[in-house]
Amino acid sequence: METNNRIVKLTALIIAAVALFLSAAFLIPAHAGAAAPFKYIHDPAVNSEATKDIVKDETAIYGFRPSETGSLSVYAGADWSDPETVEKGRQDRIAYHNSIESMYVLLRELQKEGKSTEEIARAVSAKRNELRLESYKDDPAGLQTLKQRNLEKYGHEEGPLPDELFAQYGTWEKVIEKAFSANVGMDACLGLYDDYYDLYVALGQVTDGASQNPASPAADTDSAENTAAPVSPHTSDNGAAFPFVLILSGAAVFFAAAITGKERST
Repeated sequence: METNNRIVKLTALIIAAVALFLSAAFLIPAHAGAAAPFKYIHDPAVNSEATKDIVKDETAIYGFRPSETGSLSVYAGADWSDPETVEKGRQDRIAYHNSIESMYVLLRELQKEGKSTEEIARAVSAKRNELRLESYKDDPAGLQTLKQRNLEKYGHEEGPLPDELFAQYGTWEKVIEKAFSANVGMDACLGLYDDYYDLYVALGQVTDGASQNPASPAADTDSAENTAAPVSPHTSDNGAAFPFVLILSGAAVFFAAAITGKERST
């Protein structure tokens, strides 16, 4: 009889240990902050304007990094898996976008008015020169240096004229793009692709059916509503099974304690 009790006790303890192990296995990924990959609403991977400069990288904070062969190759050597490095670049990029917000407003207004591509290009390139000069309003020495450089390079202090930009880039569409320096690939690497998606649409930088993202076919292109957000770090496929395992563990421990108590009482 004593041998049987010991076997039952040992079995109960083994069951309790296994249950506790399973509880820990389910608990850690489901509730200890196992971060899921960042996901965009609009997928940069289906936009050739983005993929010509970037590649997918599961280790990168936002899932993409500059390629070694694109126009962003100078940044390819950076550590795109380092949160601190990427966040600094992200904040610098946001500051740049904010600094030319008035250009975005101008672009939308001209498009609503039905202006031609050339008219829009002339207006935004002139606005770009104006904003660049204004950025040195608290730096007289820097402003003078900029004007001198413009004078030497273009023959006038305010910066390149629209016709000079057209001669350099070949199309008015390219003049508009260069005025904004809207590199969709860099924005994708820094987690900003959804934030400025409507700008890419306005500039004709959405290609290959990218606006019909299969992951979100009915998504609105309003950037205020489409800011990408990573999946909650507390979401896990194991979450639903966790309560069952926890109950099993508790029952096994209770059973083992009961058997032990019974054995002591006898």
